[in-house]
Amino acid sequence: MSEQETMPEALRWSTANCTISRTMEILGDKWTFHVLREVFVGLRRFEDIRTRTEIPRQVLTDRLARLIERGLLRRVPYRLPGQRERYEYRLTQAGLDLYPVLVALVQWGDEHLPLDDGPPLVVHHRGCDEQVTVKLQCAAGHEPTPREVAFRTGPSAQPRLVNGEPV
Repeated sequence: MSEQETMPEALRWSTANCTISRTMEILGDKWTFHVLREVFVGLRRFEDIRTRTEIPRQVLTDRLARLIERGLLRRVPYRLPGQRERYEYRLTQAGLDLYPVLVALVQWGDEHLPLDDGPPLVVHHRGCDEQVTVKLQCAAGHEPTPREVAFRTGPSAQPRLVNGEPV
């Protein structure tokens, strides 16, 4: 049996256009998630976000610009009486679509990095006041376990090349 025949299928495919890698280019540092967390809980103004997170001013400026550039936030002008125009930061649809990711991070952290006194925040449904959780669900409505889920190549999968040749 040749090496290629025994090679795990995943080793045949390149990670050059990996969805996780592309996503982490945008979200891959702690300050970005801190900014998104604050906007999700309702803070929309620069100084409010900076005060609550204690993020350095220049870092916050950079993260907000990056989130706007990548289409997760949009700037909305506002003016307080007697002051210059300023901006609030609002989630776009792409930003709102990250909500399950943030809830999953909270859920994972509360389970695997618990605090002695319990979680600092509980995500709950306003309609019934029950805790919100994130679960995997297939299009048919099943809730598979990780062992029941598999990855397969999609239309943009690229073969991994070694010396210019597919492996």
